[in-house]
Amino acid sequence: MRTPPPASGGTGLAAPAGADPIPVSPIPAVNVASVPQRSPLRYPGGKTWLIPHIRHWLKDIEPRPKLLVEPFAGGGIVSLTAVMEGLVERCLMVELDRDVAAFWHAALRHGPELCEMVRRFHPTREAVDALSRQVPANVLEHGFRTLVLNRTRRGGILAPGASLVRSGECGMGLASRWYPETLVRRLSAIADHAHRIEFSEEDGMALLEALPADAALFVDPPYSAGGKRAGQRLYAHNQLDHARLFALLADTNADFLTTYDKSDEIRALVRKHDFHAVQVEMKNTHHAKVPELVITRTRVFPE
Repeated sequence: MRTPPPASGGTGLAAPAGADPIPVSPIPAVNVASVPQRSPLRYPGGKTWLIPHIRHWLKDIEPRPKLLVEPFAGGGIVSLTAVMEGLVERCLMVELDRDVAAFWHAALRHGPELCEMVRRFHPTREAVDALSRQVPANVLEHGFRTLVLNRTRRGGILAPGASLVRSGECGMGLASRWYPETLVRRLSAIADHAHRIEFSEEDGMALLEALPADAALFVDPPYSAGGKRAGQRLYAHNQLDHARLFALLADTNADFLTTYDKSDEIRALVRKHDFHAVQVEMKNTHHAKVPELVITRTRVFPE
């Protein structure tokens, strides 16, 4: 593990008005098209843009961690990348949302069958509506249902009330995000690495209290700190005690990387626990530039 730098003497008090001690990361957010797309899910708040930071972070840990734990897995892009690029030997993905969990169970246990269902499906509005009303008979059907709804709803949102894609890309409607051969390739790659990927349907916060000693942590919780409401709209499970999460991270000996909105609440928690943060400028779905924080226990990214 890294040797922590001398303590900064953080008191947990807010910084003086107007002060912004958080430096800009030397690693910019990347165009997602320049990073291998490994997850079949279009996940709101996905972290494909963060992959260069993840590579730098994991390669900098000595000795190289054997296990990466992702307690809020969602679309799983970080875990999949870490395993498929050999940055860790194996990963543990954890997700509480039962629909998302069903997808990962299906992808890891029933990959060939799921691929065949993808090849056969034609995403008409009638077919998607019928599938959305269907009660799945098993985890394979449930996982396939999750995948279809994720690829045909606006922004990939699975939370209740999410609407279907209308015009979509190039006016293709529901089919604009349904690429059968691409999805099959991604699912097949996951199946090829399934022996190195473990999935658990449970509360990620509870997992942090009993973390394996040889693990590194990637923590991407729902963004609900500082009064943010996006998590309520995007995720079925969106309530989180952020102060408790930071305390759990402080208590563990594991190397971790977590991401957050740049809010006063989170900046205060970073100072309280003497963590290190850099900011990365992101473009949101409306193409507005929004700063996000990349937080680690010690200084990882040179300034």
